[in-house]
Amino acid sequence: MSEGQLSAASLFARALSSASRSTQLSSIEEETQDIIKSSVADLRLLSSRLESLSLFSENETLEDLSTKDLVYMFVPYVLAEVLGRLKTEGGEERIERVQESIVLFRRFVKRLDDYEVIPAEERVLFGPQSASIANDPAKRRESKIQKYKKEVEIRNKITALRSRKGLPEIAHSNDFELILSLLPASSGVKNESDDIDDADDDVVRELTLLVLRFLWTQTHTHLDSLQQELTLLKNRPTEDNRERPSGSEDTTWKLDFTQGRGPDGKGPLLDKDGKPLRPFTILPSTASSERARLQAQVFQPDHRLPTMTIDEYLEIERQRGNIISGGGPQSENQPTSSEQLAIDAEQDGTLAGDLKNEEKRLKDEAWANFTDANPRGSGNTMNRG
Repeated sequence: MSEGQLSAASLFARALSSASRSTQLSSIEEETQDIIKSSVADLRLLSSRLESLSLFSENETLEDLSTKDLVYMFVPYVLAEVLGRLKTEGGEERIERVQESIVLFRRFVKRLDDYEVIPAEERVLFGPQSASIANDPAKRRESKIQKYKKEVEIRNKITALRSRKGLPEIAHSNDFELILSLLPASSGVKNESDDIDDADDDVVRELTLLVLRFLWTQTHTHLDSLQQELTLLKNRPTEDNRERPSGSEDTTWKLDFTQGRGPDGKGPLLDKDGKPLRPFTILPSTASSERARLQAQVFQPDHRLPTMTIDEYLEIERQRGNIISGGGPQSENQPTSSEQLAIDAEQDGTLAGDLKNEEKRLKDEAWANFTDANPRGSGNTMNRG
């Protein structure tokens, strides 16, 4: 059967089968690359067909799409995933591949957002992070935990729904098999969904929407990784930077001509023609300062010397709150808080006095209520006879 005679479902099923088979093989083998290229070709052909048919429209809602057409929303996601497995030659080709995958992932996200497949709370959770979250490691960690919990929750719903309908479990790492199980019977491949397609179309639709939501959450993780990879690829050193042209750097040893009595005060090291006048030793620029530092450490006490005075230490402890201040006769002569409140309340005719008087009244009322509720002797009665 020629490519043009294959139905969209059969073409999608063949591409998914090839992609799933490639995940079980080594990606560096030529045979695996041929399988991946075959899957990419089928997916590109399928994408062009869907575009010509205008299967998805911004004027439609999710209810307008049939369950059999709903499964073709996965095409951009699958194509982006398969493109990432293709072997590239050189950095420029890898940049083009990453950019194409980013465009496909964003198209998948936008299509699901246009049809309102994703609940509002999940769009907020996986949406752009605010500056407060991006700059706070603790909030970023909490956000990642919440996203992971949501992914696990959706995955468990998929597993529970498949188990309730008696469908076999699929490995979590193989998204291609999961999508393949949702294709209609017209694909020419016997799928688990064929047994329940006619009996309960709502189950297949619910399962498809759950898988779309699950892959939508994973798409955001893929986009973050691809953006980081794209940044690294664009900032990588080029071949021109790696290979310096000959003659660009003079590697010959040179000594600066010194004037006067030389760097050590014992006369010049070189004559006017650059010839050495006496023996010398070439040292690093920091050798003299390092030698002086080591020399200063030779004759020192064998114990550690204090780094601050007692007054400085007490001031630091006072700032830390480790020194209790107050007390003594001066503190004893000062009125207590209750006495001070009573004194302030006696200032009649002033606003401050009225406020203090009201504060004293409320305090006395609270104390009276407490004594009424807790009379003397009503505490521990366990030891009474």
